[in-house]
Amino acid sequence: MDLYQKTRTIPTQPGCYLYKNAEGEVIYVGKAKNLRARVRSYFLEASQANAKTGSLMREAVDVEYITVANEHEALALENNLIKQKKPRFNILLRDDKTYPYIKLTLHDRHPKVFVTRRLKKDGSAYFGPYFPGNLAYRLVDLIHRSFLIPSCKVDLSRYHPRACLQYYIKRCLGPCVEGLTTPEAYKETIRDVQLFLEGRTDELEQSLTRRMEEAAETEQFELAGRLRDQIVTVHQMNDKQRMATTDNEDADVFGYHYENEMLAVNLFHMRGGKIVDRRDFFWEDLPEFLSETLTEHTAEKDEIETLPRIEPDPAVTAPEIGEGAEMVQHAPVSELGAAFNPSVFFSALLKQLYLDQNYVPRSVLVPVEFPDRAVLGEMLSERTGKRVEILVPQRGEKRSLVDLVCQNAKQSYDQRFRVLQPGMKAIQEALQDALTLEELPRRIECFDISHIQGAETVASMVVWEDGAMKKSDYRKFQVKTVSGVDDFASMREVIQRRYRRLQEDKKPFPSLILIDGGLGQLHAAYAALEEIGITLQPLASIAKREEIIYVYGQENEPVVLDRRSPVLHLMQRIRDESHRFAVTYHRKRREMRDRDSELLAIPGVGPRTRQRLLEHFGSVRGIRQASPDALTAVVNAATAEKIRKHFEESQSETSGKLVLPVLN
Repeated sequence: MDLYQKTRTIPTQPGCYLYKNAEGEVIYVGKAKNLRARVRSYFLEASQANAKTGSLMREAVDVEYITVANEHEALALENNLIKQKKPRFNILLRDDKTYPYIKLTLHDRHPKVFVTRRLKKDGSAYFGPYFPGNLAYRLVDLIHRSFLIPSCKVDLSRYHPRACLQYYIKRCLGPCVEGLTTPEAYKETIRDVQLFLEGRTDELEQSLTRRMEEAAETEQFELAGRLRDQIVTVHQMNDKQRMATTDNEDADVFGYHYENEMLAVNLFHMRGGKIVDRRDFFWEDLPEFLSETLTEHTAEKDEIETLPRIEPDPAVTAPEIGEGAEMVQHAPVSELGAAFNPSVFFSALLKQLYLDQNYVPRSVLVPVEFPDRAVLGEMLSERTGKRVEILVPQRGEKRSLVDLVCQNAKQSYDQRFRVLQPGMKAIQEALQDALTLEELPRRIECFDISHIQGAETVASMVVWEDGAMKKSDYRKFQVKTVSGVDDFASMREVIQRRYRRLQEDKKPFPSLILIDGGLGQLHAAYAALEEIGITLQPLASIAKREEIIYVYGQENEPVVLDRRSPVLHLMQRIRDESHRFAVTYHRKRREMRDRDSELLAIPGVGPRTRQRLLEHFGSVRGIRQASPDALTAVVNAATAEKIRKHFEESQSETSGKLVLPVLN
């Protein structure tokens, strides 16, 4: 059964359809009120004249479908399938900045709380999103200080011999050491944190008050004081929330700028009537993915009255179109804007942005109308339990706001695609955001290992500080305790030597330690830091081929940046400099080894004589070219004769090797 014949078996119910190529890969996912009518519309001559649809149908060899009860379910299923399959003919959400969430790892033996930007179905509880981004960090810091949940990256699946400094300064319950806290007490604290993040402050306050009174009665005054401080924290958060609810409603505002087949979109988050954060989105490959016609929004049979019917191309389809699967003619491609259709784009973008979110503002302002706007608004209202409006303002204050965001999108476009270098402060903020660092990165120290089959293993450390490489702080290391090829052990040695020295000298640590390598080097570096009691140091690695950035503690969520990202360019520049510095030092060490071995092979030349010769003549080449009188000025006549004879013999052997092939 060919592809067109298979369409005759598709039902007329609502649902989603999936086009597949010869390799069985899903290349496009769509939804429809009437699956049969929608899928068969792709065989129309007008549809296949469109660049994107024509390319799709040339590759498609099979189609599958999933039926659902109504259009709402079809829209939700389409969004899930696109995110799961990532078909290349669909519009995929890409951005350099994502919403910050607070993650509570409930599935761990000792749960932790930290900021993340990726949602996963891993048994953890996620809270957010938070605007601006640093609000999530402030809340996590508040939780660490008030509820004493560990803020370090120590492995809590096992016990350790001693606690870190955080325990002794009363910033942690110490679950890493057996006996410092009980599993029951830790679970109770986690329940408090969960109530706090869920906003169930009344229930939390009652629980804290009861336990504070019990602790005071049993004369556990330190515990009672800690619970009292937590109650004060809860009161303060309640006051802030009451103030926020008295202001204007929340809204998200979209704007875009399209030019030269590239697109920049800005999203401004307004909370309480104020702009608190923004996001940038960029697309570069729009001709293939956004050259849309009405194929995306074909009118179903029950939505049309009198549209001319078009028979399929006989070369493509032999059978006639059956009843109940009537096709409609599309408007010409030129009338619909083949290069870029903002209606299609915003329909796909908003579904991917909001359908999986826990929080959606009451108003979403977009610059263009799109067909699914009403249905999407209804679905978001049902999911959030409050009225959500997706508006296309035409005039007034809201339209001015959309225009303002479009102007900012134009600036983002210029900065991204016209190669205008953003300011260093902006790059630092983007780096902080991408790697979820608590502070603005001002100093980065990067390490690399260099050797040839384990010989002359060395390491380099280069320093980036406040926007420039700081060569005066570069360091070179000879690896002393590792023999053979073992990059991980070499990295452990170098990291431990460097930061033990900083500890002893009581000097500040860098904002970020960057390792040239993958997960193995990253874990080796952290093991070295953990051995000397350092558990809060931000640590990351960047792999050479994939250009993926791994942040310690979030290895399952590697950071993949766009190839044009200034943050990626900065990390690559620092990594490449550390590699250059390590290779240069390794070559120098190898040359010294080769040079030393040649001189020491001469009878009568020992380390001291070798040193005098090199200091006087500067190099082995200088010694080789020296006259007998010049040599006797440094060594005695007998040794000078041995040196001269050694180089003459080595030169004759080399000449012989070069001449022999010619004679043969």
